[in-house]
Amino acid sequence: MRLVLDPEQEELRATVRKVLADRAPGAAVRDAMDSADGFDRALWRTLGDLGVLGLVVPEAFGGAGAGNVERAVVLEELGAALTPSPFLASAVLATDVLLALDDVGAGGDRLPRLAAGDLIGTVAAAEDGIWDLAGGATTAAERDGRWELTGTKGPVLAGDSADLVLVYARTSGGPGWFAVEGGASGVTRTTLTGLDPTRRLARITFAGTSAHRLVCADPGAALETVTGRAAVALAAEQVGGMRRAMELTVDYAKARVQFGRPIGSYQAVKHGCADMYSAWELAQSVLRYAAWTADHDVAELPTAAALAQTYIGPAYFRTATDMVQFHGGVGYTWEHDAHLYYKRAKSSELLFGPPSAHRARLADQLQI
Repeated sequence: MRLVLDPEQEELRATVRKVLADRAPGAAVRDAMDSADGFDRALWRTLGDLGVLGLVVPEAFGGAGAGNVERAVVLEELGAALTPSPFLASAVLATDVLLALDDVGAGGDRLPRLAAGDLIGTVAAAEDGIWDLAGGATTAAERDGRWELTGTKGPVLAGDSADLVLVYARTSGGPGWFAVEGGASGVTRTTLTGLDPTRRLARITFAGTSAHRLVCADPGAALETVTGRAAVALAAEQVGGMRRAMELTVDYAKARVQFGRPIGSYQAVKHGCADMYSAWELAQSVLRYAAWTADHDVAELPTAAALAQTYIGPAYFRTATDMVQFHGGVGYTWEHDAHLYYKRAKSSELLFGPPSAHRARLADQLQI
């Protein structure tokens, strides 16, 4: 296992950082999050052209054939810039579901379009924020040779804009995976008002919606694998946000003068900044290990993913909280970018379950 990125991975980081340089928090981010789509479609096309939307997709399906470590590098930069984007929904969740299933036809048809950015996908598995291995209350029934879905899923990442929704639902024979077009008849999509304005969430209701059942020998195992990799991907985004929040706070502490001295020279501030750095270094190590397991030690992935969310989520929120406080009066105004990091940190900490749930999962994995 390598905790240091290799030259190609560093080059990938530099390329993505350059693309995002003029879209850092500020007017560009606020314009994107307030747009009808909730993200910048021109940037999305650029990411598709760069090949970063299909990093984990095999070359045979139009992807780069890379791995979770490379995808984590991209997510760090997206998280640092607080980029409003359906990346987590489409290039992580939807892509990983199709890769985890046994449906070669569905993968061959949709994976190339997901990798190119021509298709935006998402996964509807949670109900009231809970990912139920049994499929929840949403049911799928076969009638006259076709499958129909009934029920409500939410919150669904990018659920208001996704072209493809992969639904995990209950059937009479156990849970299963189903593909639904975003604009299909019987689908009602309601945009939710979340804490984080840079990440769109929706509630999706199915009312006798026609769906295509996807081939999968063990739907529950596929869901567990996907949620583990999604936890790692989210952790990468959080580590990037931690880094940028720390950098902006240190820059402000150097420039802000009070009583004739930069505030960074005062013990409370400089020790606080040092704590931010220590937390970020630890988070980086946890992330690198988790991303490595996703590629090379799948049996260890559940433990590594639970550890990542147990530590990194709360650490990012503490860093974002200190960012607001160390910016003083200006940091407490809602218009300041510090609040975008604060809201992203808290919402991300809870996105795939609260820290207590991740701690319980980690304890189960470690048998303690």
